[in-house]
Amino acid sequence: MATETLDSAEAAAPGMPQLDFSTFPNQIFWLVVTLVIIYLILSRVALPRIAAVLAERQGTITNDIAAAEELKLKAIEAEKAYDKALADARAEAGRIAGETRAEIKAGLDEAIAKADAEISARTAESEVAINAIKASAMENVAEVARDTALAIVAAVAPGTADDKAVNAAVDAKLKGAGQ
Repeated sequence: MATETLDSAEAAAPGMPQLDFSTFPNQIFWLVVTLVIIYLILSRVALPRIAAVLAERQGTITNDIAAAEELKLKAIEAEKAYDKALADARAEAGRIAGETRAEIKAGLDEAIAKADAEISARTAESEVAINAIKASAMENVAEVARDTALAIVAAVAPGTADDKAVNAAVDAKLKGAGQ
């Protein structure tokens, strides 16, 4: 008996309510109502907010692109100004270097001229000193030659040594050697 009751209870139970054909029209009605409510909520509340966010993003993107273009133009202008300033600075550095070279060259030329004048003065002094030494040496040579000639004449022929004749012979020989 107990098993009969179980079989009759299973036969009487409808199963899953979603699959019960007798409730389909009711389920379809509530499905349509729910979909309409969801549509109305989405179309009145959510979609306008999403559209506003998308429009705001698009506006932000457009503004950012415009600002980027403006900054790009400013950067190009700044680069041109930098290049011009750099070229001007290089030109100024070249000019300063040229002036410095000219000043150094002028100072060097002045120092060279001063050194040349000093060398010329010392050379002239040296030539005067050399000429004086040469003249003194020639006088000494002449005197030594006279003394030597007198001593030789006195040694070879004693008593025949004539100072005037020896001096004349030495002077004549020195004049001939000097030429």
